Amino acid sequence: MIELTDEAIQQLLYKQSKEGWRNIRLGITGGGCAGFEYIFDSVDHDGDSNDVYIDYGKFGVVIDKVSVPYLVGMTLDYVKEGLNEVFKFINPKEASSCGCGVSINFDLEKVDEDKIFAVDLS
Repeated sequence: MIELTDEAIQQLLYKQSKEGWRNIRLGITGGGCAGFEYIFDSVDHDGDSNDVYIDYGKFGVVIDKVSVPYLVGMTLDYVKEGLNEVFKFINPKEASSCGCGVSINFDLEKVDEDKIFAVDLS
Protein backbone atom coordinates (compact mmCIF):
# COMPACT_ATOMS: atom_id res chain seq x y z
CA MET A 1 0.00 0.00 0.00
CA ILE A 2 2.65 2.53 1.07
CA GLU A 3 6.33 1.83 0.65
CA LEU A 4 8.93 3.14 3.08
CA THR A 5 12.53 3.34 1.90
CA ASP A 6 15.30 2.01 4.12
CA GLU A 7 16.40 5.60 4.76
CA ALA A 8 12.87 6.58 5.87
CA ILE A 9 12.59 3.58 8.19
CA GLN A 10 15.99 4.30 9.77
CA GLN A 11 15.10 7.95 10.36
CA LEU A 12 11.63 7.08 11.71
CA LEU A 13 13.16 4.61 14.17
CA TYR A 14 15.74 7.21 15.22
CA LYS A 15 13.07 9.88 15.76
CA GLN A 16 10.87 7.40 17.60
CA SER A 17 13.70 6.55 20.02
CA LYS A 18 14.36 10.26 20.69
CA GLU A 19 10.74 11.50 20.83
CA GLY A 20 8.92 8.47 22.24
CA TRP A 21 5.92 8.31 19.90
CA ARG A 22 4.30 5.06 18.78
CA ASN A 23 3.13 5.65 15.19
CA ILE A 24 3.04 8.21 12.40
CA ARG A 25 -0.06 9.67 10.78
CA LEU A 26 -0.02 10.25 7.04
CA GLY A 27 -2.81 11.87 5.07
CA ILE A 28 -3.89 14.80 2.98
CA THR A 29 -5.75 17.96 3.85
CA GLY A 30 -7.11 20.82 1.80
CA GLY A 31 -4.86 23.84 1.62
CA GLY A 32 -2.12 25.68 -0.13
CA CYS A 33 -2.12 27.21 -3.57
CA ALA A 34 -2.29 23.84 -5.41
CA GLY A 35 -5.24 22.53 -3.37
CA PHE A 36 -3.83 19.89 -1.00
CA GLU A 37 -1.07 19.40 1.54
CA TYR A 38 0.33 16.21 3.01
CA ILE A 39 -0.13 15.39 6.70
CA PHE A 40 2.88 13.93 8.52
CA ASP A 41 2.60 13.75 12.32
CA SER A 42 3.66 11.50 15.14
CA VAL A 43 0.85 9.95 17.21
CA ASP A 44 0.53 7.72 20.28
CA HIS A 45 -2.45 5.66 19.09
CA ASP A 46 -3.41 3.16 16.40
CA GLY A 47 -6.23 5.31 14.99
CA ASP A 48 -9.96 4.78 15.24
CA SER A 49 -12.80 3.44 13.08
CA ASN A 50 -12.18 6.19 10.49
CA ASP A 51 -8.54 5.16 10.06
CA VAL A 52 -6.50 2.42 8.44
CA TYR A 53 -3.55 1.09 10.44
CA ILE A 54 -0.51 -0.44 8.73
CA ASP A 55 1.93 -2.29 10.98
CA TYR A 56 5.61 -1.87 10.09
CA GLY A 57 6.94 -3.78 13.09
CA LYS A 58 8.37 -1.30 15.60
CA PHE A 59 5.96 1.43 14.50
CA GLY A 60 2.83 1.78 12.42
CA VAL A 61 1.28 4.18 9.96
CA VAL A 62 -2.20 5.59 10.60
CA ILE A 63 -4.12 6.95 7.59
CA ASP A 64 -7.64 8.34 7.58
CA LYS A 65 -9.85 6.45 5.12
CA VAL A 66 -10.52 9.57 3.02
CA SER A 67 -6.78 9.93 2.33
CA VAL A 68 -6.18 6.27 1.42
CA PRO A 69 -7.01 6.52 -2.32
CA TYR A 70 -4.63 9.50 -2.61
CA LEU A 71 -1.76 7.69 -0.88
CA VAL A 72 -2.00 4.09 -2.14
CA GLY A 73 1.13 3.36 -4.17
CA MET A 74 3.24 6.21 -2.80
CA THR A 75 6.70 5.95 -1.28
CA LEU A 76 7.91 7.80 1.79
CA ASP A 77 11.62 8.55 1.53
CA TYR A 78 14.12 10.44 3.65
CA VAL A 79 16.50 12.56 1.62
CA LYS A 80 19.32 15.03 2.11
CA GLU A 81 19.06 17.99 -0.25
CA GLY A 82 21.98 20.32 0.32
CA LEU A 83 21.85 21.35 3.97
CA ASN A 84 18.26 20.14 4.38
CA GLU A 85 17.12 16.70 5.44
CA VAL A 86 13.43 15.93 4.88
CA PHE A 87 10.86 13.18 4.56
CA LYS A 88 9.74 13.20 0.95
CA PHE A 89 6.44 11.93 -0.43
CA ILE A 90 6.96 10.29 -3.83
CA ASN A 91 3.45 9.91 -5.16
CA PRO A 92 2.64 8.87 -8.74
CA LYS A 93 -0.83 10.37 -8.29
CA GLU A 94 0.50 13.92 -7.96
CA ALA A 95 -0.38 16.02 -11.00
CA SER A 96 1.44 19.17 -9.91
CA SER A 97 3.00 20.91 -6.95
CA CYS A 98 3.51 24.49 -5.89
CA GLY A 99 6.92 26.13 -6.10
CA CYS A 100 7.05 26.14 -2.29
CA GLY A 101 7.14 22.33 -2.36
CA VAL A 102 4.38 21.97 0.23
CA SER A 103 1.16 22.24 -1.75
CA ILE A 104 0.18 19.55 -4.26
CA ASN A 105 -2.62 18.61 -6.65
CA PHE A 106 -3.68 15.14 -7.77
CA ASP A 107 -4.56 13.38 -11.00
CA LEU A 108 -8.11 12.47 -9.97
CA GLU A 109 -8.36 9.68 -12.55
CA LYS A 110 -5.51 7.88 -10.77
CA VAL A 111 -7.11 8.55 -7.38
CA ASP A 112 -10.46 7.15 -8.57
CA GLU A 113 -8.78 3.87 -9.61
CA ASP A 114 -7.97 3.12 -5.96
CA LYS A 115 -11.31 4.02 -4.37
CA ILE A 116 -12.36 0.36 -4.59
CA PHE A 117 -9.16 -0.65 -2.78
CA ALA A 118 -9.88 1.86 -0.02
CA VAL A 119 -13.37 0.46 0.51
CA ASP A 120 -11.91 -3.05 0.88
CA LEU A 121 -9.75 -1.83 3.79
CA SER A 122 -12.71 -0.80 5.94
